[in-house]
Parts: sequence; structure tokens; C-alpha cells
Amino acid sequence: MRTTGKAPRQQASGMPFQKYAHFWDTSLKLPDRTWPDRNVTQAPRWLSTDLRDGNQALIDPMDPLRKRKMFDLLVQIGLKEIEIGFPAASQVDYDFVRSLVEEDAIPEDVCVSVLTQAREDLIGRTVESLVGVPRANVHIYNATSPTFREVVFHNDRAATVELAVSGVREVIAQAEKQLDDSTVFGLQYSPEIFVDTEAEFALEICEAVMDIWQPDEDREIILNLPATVERYTPDSYADQIEWMSRNLNRREHICLSVHNHNDRGTGIAAAELSMKAGADRVEGCLLGQGERTGNVDLITLAMNLYSQGIDPMLDLSNLDQLRETVEYCTRMETNPRQPYTGDLVYTSFSGSHQDAIKKGFDKRARAVAAAGGDQNQVIWTVPYLPIDPGDVGRDYQAVVRVNSQSGKGGIAFMMKRDYSLDLPRRLQVEFYRHVQDYTEKFGGEVDSQLLWKIFADEYLPGEEHSLSPWGRFKLRDSLADTNHETGEVSLRAQVSDNGTLRMLEAVAPGPIEAFITAFQGLGLDIKVLDYVEHAMETGESSRAAAYVEAEIAGQVLWGVGIDPSITRATYKAVISALNRAER
Repeated sequence: MRTTGKAPRQQASGMPFQKYAHFWDTSLKLPDRTWPDRNVTQAPRWLSTDLRDGNQALIDPMDPLRKRKMFDLLVQIGLKEIEIGFPAASQVDYDFVRSLVEEDAIPEDVCVSVLTQAREDLIGRTVESLVGVPRANVHIYNATSPTFREVVFHNDRAATVELAVSGVREVIAQAEKQLDDSTVFGLQYSPEIFVDTEAEFALEICEAVMDIWQPDEDREIILNLPATVERYTPDSYADQIEWMSRNLNRREHICLSVHNHNDRGTGIAAAELSMKAGADRVEGCLLGQGERTGNVDLITLAMNLYSQGIDPMLDLSNLDQLRETVEYCTRMETNPRQPYTGDLVYTSFSGSHQDAIKKGFDKRARAVAAAGGDQNQVIWTVPYLPIDPGDVGRDYQAVVRVNSQSGKGGIAFMMKRDYSLDLPRRLQVEFYRHVQDYTEKFGGEVDSQLLWKIFADEYLPGEEHSLSPWGRFKLRDSLADTNHETGEVSLRAQVSDNGTLRMLEAVAPGPIEAFITAFQGLGLDIKVLDYVEHAMETGESSRAAAYVEAEIAGQVLWGVGIDPSITRATYKAVISALNRAER
């Protein structure tokens, strides 16, 4: 054996990194910063922008039903400040704001916020949407960074300041004109692209806005300093926040708010350091929805506080229910590794981790018993678990086993580890129900071999993988020819239909479409909703797995196919779904 003293050296990437500027050449210099020595001892004020910033970033924006469900969830968990839309931007947003007011859905202790650009033609409509609301802020903004001033708006500094102050004057005028004393009314101003705005100019425009609003003990102003695009390290952002907090006049009448995006992947850290640097409020979205890489995830930020013994001032005791509601409203899935809320974040697959966790639970049980059974009197110190999963409605199983209490994450893990099948998420949910039915009927633990039997018997009927073949159809042979002029595929497939051989023929744009068309020719009502495939092994003898989600006579279910040919695996997956629909 021979040892070396140096690791292999990294090689130049060849990427054009030279075209990007060092942020430290332009960032604020604050050598006497004090925020590193401060501790966060209480939760900030929270503002959810799920219904505005989060909604505008969705592939399919929320319909009114989903918006209302999201609003009710935000109220349920304790949000007291909620941005509910951009009512002047669309009739849909305007109507939603009015529906909340007219249906008396806004509690007296909740302040809603609506966004508008600093444009007079939009402000009147924005304020009009708030007539009759108990508490509301108008959030007005304009872009202030040099790039936006010069490239987008062709404004100098003076014109940029004038746009902001004239917008605030119009907000005040419209509020006095349209709102009566039943509404507690406030103002929020954002120098948009704050992180790229010269510090002294950001201060100048905020002071100019305050000169118009005249904040005092009974007249707060919210100044929001957004990292619209996260481009600097969290410590640099904290320097900007501390500098502003130090230099703003009338600081005691200002709620200093931050709105972090996650373009560098450090949005949470930037928000946390900004709280040390003087921020009073944090804006974000549940599960981090938002443009590009998203807004700050309010759940993660709140749970980070909770894990340090600080009350987050939000009820997050049922994170699974919360996640399911957010996923329904946004139609966006949650990463299984998402902090605190992901399927796998309280599960350890490593044997050494499982052993340490088991020992930690054993020690904790003894300590709790010695404390008279009071869990809250014993500091949480279980290895590998930053919080007690039970606090957020989760159970923890140190060893990955499958029984009636198991979740889809463990089942999916075993199917991938032992059988190279990477099940799509919705198929995981569907298969989980079958495993749960089995364990509830027969009891006991489902080991890897039994798990495969349940899977094969349900999804691979008539195949060599199944231990009890069943099903109406079985694929015998197939041949597909492509017309190189039209691109269409001509398919001939031989299938067994309850023992009778049938020759199916069809022409369609692709082989899957042709196979579906051929079965539709038999009078079967089938439509493919989703399709996923992957190789199960590497090399010439590798097999492919295909998963098809289909709607068959109004029933939505999955089919699975395994074959050396990916096309034949897909055909088998379609047949699997058809057979299961008739089972």
C-alpha cells in the first residue's frame, strides 16, 4: 500500500465565469457590524404571500376555490398578516379580494394586504377592492436598482423618487376618498430590487416616502427590503439590513420587513441573519413557493426557531395536513427531503443511524419517567432528529419495515432498493393502499419478498413475475412500423383476450397512442394521463420498467410493465391498467 499527501487537483471548468461581477466589489461595507453577536429570541411578525407572490409563480394559478382553501389554512395556523392579491392586475384577483370581504371571511385580528405598482391608474382600483375590510395595508412598490432605472424604466434617481412619493400621495388620497372609519388602514412600501440598490439611495427613497406618510406612534409604516433576486451571501444581506436599520429616521415607528428569494439556495439563512440585523417581519410562502427557486419557506424558518426553543407563534402541529392542503392548492408536489415536511425527513435508512436513534429514545424514556412522565420537562437530545416528530404530527420508525402503520416512503424505498423500481409518487400512494389493506387483513410485518408478491399480484397479472396470474388481456406479440414521411406509426399487436387470440391494428402519431387506439377499437374507454419509464439495470441485458396512469371508464388507476424493450414494457403497463380496471 502507498499513501499520498495531496488529493487530485480540480481542473478549470471552461465555463465563462468572467462575465459575472464579484458582489463584494459593489456590496455595502460595514466593518463595525453588530448582528453577529446578537441572538434571535422571539419569532418575527410573519406575512404570507402565498396568494400573491406564490400564486403568480404556479404553473396553474389557483382557482377561487383553492385560493379560499389556502386563505383559510393561513388563518387556521395563526397568520395575522396575509397578502391576498394584486387586485388591479386582473379581474380574478379583484373578485377574490371582494369575495373575502363580502363573505366576512377575514377575522378582525387579521390584516390583509394588496399589492400595487406606484401607478396612479392602478391605485384607485386597488383601494376600491378593500372597501369594508376590517384591517388592510396597501403595499406599493417601484424598482430602484441602477439596472432597472437605466435599462427598464429609463429613469434617473429623482424620477424614481418622484414615482414613489406620488404613488404614496395617491394611496392616501384614495383611502380618504373610498374607505371609512370601519377600516384600519396602513401602508407598506418596497424599494424593489433593494439588494442591488445603492444603500444611500434606498435610504433616500424610503425617507421620502415616510415624509409623505408621516409615521408616528399610532401610524406605523412597513418598509420592506426585498432580495428580489438573491445575488449576495446572507452575511452581506444582513449588513444591508443593519445599515438601513441604523440610519432610518423614525425607526421606532417602522416595521422593517424582509422578503427573500432563494436563487442562491440561501434564502432561509439570509432571512435568519436579517432578523439578527434588525428585521421585524419576514415575508414568505408555505413550503417556499414563489418565482424561480421560490420565496423563503415560512414553515422551515418557523420550525428552525421552534427547534431552538422559541415559540414560532404559528400552529404547525400537523405538518402532513398542512402540506396536503398546500399541495392541493398549488398542484405542486413537495420534495421528500424538504426540511420538516418531506416524507423522508424523519426516517433513517442507515443501520448506524437507526441504532443511535433507538438508544436516544431509550435514554429519553428513562429521563421522562424520572421527570414524572412530563415530556416537556426533558430537553430533546435524540441523535439525528433535530425535533420530536410527534410535535408536528409524525411517527418515527427507526427501522424501515412495512406494516399497517408504514408510510409510502418506506415502501417506495424498499421497492427501489430491492427491485430497482422507482415508483412515481401517485403510484406510491395507490400501492400504499394495497399494502395497508393486506396488513390490516392479515396483520404482521411485510418483508421484502412479501412486498414484491403484493406488488406483482396487483400490477403484473399474467406475467412471469406474478405468483397468481389473472386478467383478461395478455400481450403476445407486436410490430410497429414508422412512416418516415408522415411520422405516423402503424401497429399490429397480438393479444390474448380471455384465451382468445386477437390481432389489433391501429395508426397513430406514436406507438403508445397506436396501442391505446387499438384497444379503443374494442370499445374500451381508455385515456393515458401520465407515463413514466426508466431502466432497471445497466448493460445489454437490462430491463425497462414503464408506469402508465390511465383513466378507464371514469376510473383512474396505474398499470406497470417490465420488459427488455421499453416499448413492450409500455404496452404491458397499458394492459396492466386495463386488467386492473376489470378486476
